[in-house]
Amino acid sequence: MFRFAHIELLYLLALIPLLAVVFALVMRRRQRLMERFGNTALLKELTPGYSRFRLRLKLWIWLAAFACLVVAAARPQLGSKLREQKARGVEMMLVVDVSNSMLAEDFEPNRLERTKYAINKLFEGLQQERVGLIVFAGEPKVQLPITSDYRMAQAFAKRISPTLVAEQGTDIGKALQLASLSFSSQSGNSRVIVLITDGENHEQSVEQVAQMATQEGIRIYTIGIGTPEGAPIEIDGEFVKDENGEMVVSQLDEQTLEQIASATGGAYVRATKQSIGLEEIVKSINQMEKSELSTVRYEEYNEQYQYFIAVALALLLLESFILSRRNPALRRFNIFREKEE
Repeated sequence: MFRFAHIELLYLLALIPLLAVVFALVMRRRQRLMERFGNTALLKELTPGYSRFRLRLKLWIWLAAFACLVVAAARPQLGSKLREQKARGVEMMLVVDVSNSMLAEDFEPNRLERTKYAINKLFEGLQQERVGLIVFAGEPKVQLPITSDYRMAQAFAKRISPTLVAEQGTDIGKALQLASLSFSSQSGNSRVIVLITDGENHEQSVEQVAQMATQEGIRIYTIGIGTPEGAPIEIDGEFVKDENGEMVVSQLDEQTLEQIASATGGAYVRATKQSIGLEEIVKSINQMEKSELSTVRYEEYNEQYQYFIAVALALLLLESFILSRRNPALRRFNIFREKEE
């Protein structure tokens, strides 16, 4: 595999035709000035050592050296090999509620957008942890498998929306069950689930799932986003109403979230308008015993820039030996001209 570490520097190669054009214009202007100065044939006799070919040759050698230096600066890299690097940390699976109730506007601009902002800030501050992302409503979906690529995690977090799941509702139990099965290792005590939801569980009880997580050594931290008094849900400019025509008001259900966190040795945090609560949870997670995570593989490329630098130096050395005028000492060697009869 071939690549450039700084491919943007190759734009400097666009200067080569520009420099060639400038040289051509300078030479043309010089020729016109010489024609104005006197007869062209006479001037050639008066300046027998002048060589336009040598000037062009020096220019093209210099431009070739410049091109090699630009390519070298872009750091061409060839081949790749995988190296294993071990790290100690925690695997963290974020489980985010994307049901319509998360569109309630008791948080600005709404609960879901505030959650996405907090997740993005979380990923910016992580170092050794590996993260994954699950979104859920009536059905859960793995949005991002466990990874240490935080840039990718941020990109996926920005795409979180209710449209990612086909079925509405709020089934916390299924989401936690899927999260428990999504870690890269199914053993150890460095696995954490962070559940972010308004707590309105419309489906099965989560007690059994919480007990299973406890048995497997998985801690579940819960964040309740919303207010106890609740707020209406607005979708496409219209407020959601129930079957009786009454406006639906989504309220925070803290009891369920407190039970889940307590059963697994985690903690519950109520989000505020100043802080979602992820920072407090991360501080608690940092106090956990870290485990050796699965090996992280990354690509290492072999640098090739030194060859281009060597060629550039050779060209510049050659250019310095070529005189802009014919060498009088070599004039007796008629290599390129026919012998006079």
